[in-house]
Amino acid sequence: MAESEPLLSGARGGSGGDCRVGRGAPGGPGAEAGWDLCFDQAVVFIEDAIQYRSINHRMDARSMWLYRWYYSDTCQWILSFTIFLILCLAFIETPSSFTSTSDVRYRMAPWNPPCGLTEGIEVLCLLVFVADLSVKSYLVGWVQFWKNLWLLGYLLVLIVSLTDWMVSLSLVCQEPLRIRRLFRPFFLLQNSSMMKKTLKCIRWSLPEMASVVLLLALHLCVFTMLGMLLFTGEKEDDGQDRERLTYFRNLPEALTSLLVLLTTANNPDVMVPAYSKNRAYAIFFIIFTLIGSLFLMNLLTAIIYNQFRGYLMKSFQASLFRKRLGTRAAYEVLSSTAEGDGQPPGVGVKPQDLLQVLQKVQMDRTYKEAIMETVRSHGGSVLSADEFQKIFDELDKRRTKEQHPPRPQYQSPFLQSAQFLFGHLYFDYLGNLIVLANLVSICVFLVIDADVVPRNRDDFVLGILNCVFVLYYLVEMLLKVFALGLAGYLSYPSNMFDGLVTIALLVLELSTLAVYRFPHPGWKPEVQGLLSLWDMLRLVNMLIVFRFLRIVPSMKLMAVVASTILDLIKNMRAFGGILVVVYYVFAIIGINLFRGVIVVPPGNGSLAPDNGSVACGSYEQLEYWANNFDDFAAALVTLWNVMVVNNWQVFLDAYRRYSGPWSKIYFVMWWLVSSVIWVNLFLALILENFLHKWDRRSHLQSVSGVLETTCEMSTVELLFRDILEEPAEEELVEKLKRHPHVQLCR
Repeated sequence: MAESEPLLSGARGGSGGDCRVGRGAPGGPGAEAGWDLCFDQAVVFIEDAIQYRSINHRMDARSMWLYRWYYSDTCQWILSFTIFLILCLAFIETPSSFTSTSDVRYRMAPWNPPCGLTEGIEVLCLLVFVADLSVKSYLVGWVQFWKNLWLLGYLLVLIVSLTDWMVSLSLVCQEPLRIRRLFRPFFLLQNSSMMKKTLKCIRWSLPEMASVVLLLALHLCVFTMLGMLLFTGEKEDDGQDRERLTYFRNLPEALTSLLVLLTTANNPDVMVPAYSKNRAYAIFFIIFTLIGSLFLMNLLTAIIYNQFRGYLMKSFQASLFRKRLGTRAAYEVLSSTAEGDGQPPGVGVKPQDLLQVLQKVQMDRTYKEAIMETVRSHGGSVLSADEFQKIFDELDKRRTKEQHPPRPQYQSPFLQSAQFLFGHLYFDYLGNLIVLANLVSICVFLVIDADVVPRNRDDFVLGILNCVFVLYYLVEMLLKVFALGLAGYLSYPSNMFDGLVTIALLVLELSTLAVYRFPHPGWKPEVQGLLSLWDMLRLVNMLIVFRFLRIVPSMKLMAVVASTILDLIKNMRAFGGILVVVYYVFAIIGINLFRGVIVVPPGNGSLAPDNGSVACGSYEQLEYWANNFDDFAAALVTLWNVMVVNNWQVFLDAYRRYSGPWSKIYFVMWWLVSSVIWVNLFLALILENFLHKWDRRSHLQSVSGVLETTCEMSTVELLFRDILEEPAEEELVEKLKRHPHVQLCR
């Protein structure tokens, strides 16, 4: 598209400023001020593109200063810490989690904070959120504010929270229900664009998921009725009768039994009474499991993966559009400065202007240097729009070449030979063999001492071996520092890990020798507290096993798996945040519903597993007393145990007996949200990440025969980068024309 004049021509409503005056053009101080405003706007636009932020905010000088201050590391750290603090209040507030155990038989009365302590911290956090909302509202403008549902929800949550906070103070913190605790996870959600995308993907995927859930419900209902007809049980001690009384007593019990069987948690227990009477009854349970667990549940996984991938790709397409829009806006702003020096208006961006802008941009130094190097490679020729966009493709790459400082220079031939020897890769191999010997020795002594009473063990030989291994690790570290130099040694992350483990081992070994003296026959360190220094030393010694991870890059298939795991860890913030939100909400609901319902029977505070007064496999017989909702920490652990679905029928039965049959609705809803939806979303992310890396690996091997070693995709947004469509020029221009705060025109 031919560009006859700069896109940015003036301000709308006085909020944007005038960027039409070029550098070197006449106009005095006003012209210079306009040129500075252009550069500041370009800086903000580029930062928006880097962070995939919207550019629809105020662009005058004062607003841009506030905008950059708001998105500075310090301000964002304060906001993140405030969110973390208000979420952590649930551990301190009544009911407090400050007890050594959550077991209702042994738990002491917890410390509960005085009225006003947590409320004071909470109101400070809420005031920070009020300031956050005020700044966001001002920057986007009131017209955009009333169109943004997240900001409107932010306002509503703050109003409800502050109102409920005032009610708490008026009732001297004795209110039975604190509504605001349920809304606290919203502060975490609204602060993460990736979490918003994930939540939107879940919402868009719900109709398709609901169709399979409906099929599951129909499947359950049909087999429940078949089961109740099959297991009528007319004779005492009959297998059918035992099946009916145990699992098919009535419709709710039958539904619960088959729902649990759908997760295979009670298989084959649910089948045994009838199967022991007649082997033909196994057909009923096998068909139910085949259709439900192996077909419908996996179909649900496939649908969630497909819908998640499709809608998440749409979200990332929108993110790519924001990135291109930000860089295009920066191009238009800077191209307006090229009007001077006898050049026609809007023909491109001068590299020196872009370099000056990049100096002010807040971004990773490695990327900044790569981008600036690319700009310098263009020489003095002006950059076209396409060239300007391609420069910022460097942001889609992660540099994997490690930069290491030069090694020390020694004059002595002997020292040079020693440096070559101890800096060689084979020296690392020797260290790995020593580590292997260390681990084998630990395993051998664990096997030998397995049947020996701890007080009768003799740790003399193992203590001597441990001293030898620690001494070798220390000598190895010093020799590597000699060969590589201190800066060179620390430039390797693996060496930093080895050094920290070695120092920790050395400190613990010296402490052990100082307290228990040098190992001798019959040497056995005494336990003081939870662990002795000797036990701590052996535990830290096990960390040395991570040295074997160095061989992973040399194994191609394992390298793909390892890189997938590392990228998942780096990109789990959004999915982990969603999990935190659902855990938090369900834990608060669980506390309000089930707090105090689990009570130990009077005079029976220490039930033994063989107690004949309780049913085998019940909550009481299994001693699940620590799994309750009496405080926030206990509720989180209980929800985790239910999410794993192993023995979750025990919780269903216990809370049915202690609180009522309606409690099953809560646990089934938690199973659907956590085990069905979230776990499948996590599986979708794993599949997409691995398949992307595998396809990329195969493509690189087919093209060049070797794997790419200089750069690779680094974020979850870039998983879809190869299949995303570049925005059309007309779309970008049309969007820029409708900027709410800066007048843009052709």
